[in-house]
Formats: sequence, structure tokens, C-alpha cells
Amino acid sequence: MKIGDRLSGQVSGVQKYGIFVKLENGKQGLIHISELRHGYVPNVENMYRIGDQVEVIVMDIDEYNQKISLSMRALHKQKIGRPILHKHFWTNYKDKIGFQTIQSHRKQWIDEGISEIIEKK
Repeated sequence: MKIGDRLSGQVSGVQKYGIFVKLENGKQGLIHISELRHGYVPNVENMYRIGDQVEVIVMDIDEYNQKISLSMRALHKQKIGRPILHKHFWTNYKDKIGFQTIQSHRKQWIDEGISEIIEKK
């Protein structure tokens, strides 16, 4: 057995942090809750029961204590949804409003400002 091998096994334990799997070769490994599937996993106990058959990929083997890290998430492609657009569609981003527009109205605004000042006196 080496990292990247695809194996099948039987669930031998269910905890809040993941599930333990007894592999075909008799060894036992852990699938952490983050490696069960893409997205949020609300409750591991409701998803898996002892005795369930699962397909896994070996993610890591600890050299010192021979603990095996497994993944089911790596078997499935992540669904990529529509990208979130951070553009506010009620804005006038399509209009070409910029310094040219300000420049063309500048004289009018100055004249209006001067006339308001004169009227106040």
C-alpha cells in the first residue's frame, strides 16, 4: 500500500471527527470529516454506519506510528458552480461617466455657483 492507492474497506468506527475504515489488507485508517466529501458535513453519525462499504484513497501514511489517512473527497470532482459576480447591476457601470463628463459640465457648475453666491448677497 502506498499514497494514492484506491482501496475499498468497511466502516469500523464512527466518531464526530470522522470515520475509521478497516481496509482490505486488514489495516485500519481514518477519514477525517473534512475528507468525507466536498462542502459541509452536518453530522457524520447520520451519514455512515458501522459495516458500510466505502471506496477510499490513501492520502498519507505516517512513517513513525503507521497511521493511515484516507479520503473519499479525493474520489469525486468538486462541482464548480456559477462564479459569483461582485458587480452591482443597479449601478451605471456601463455608462462612460468619468473625467470627460465632469470637464464638460465644469463651466456650467461654476457659473451656477457664482450666481447663487451673488443672489445670497
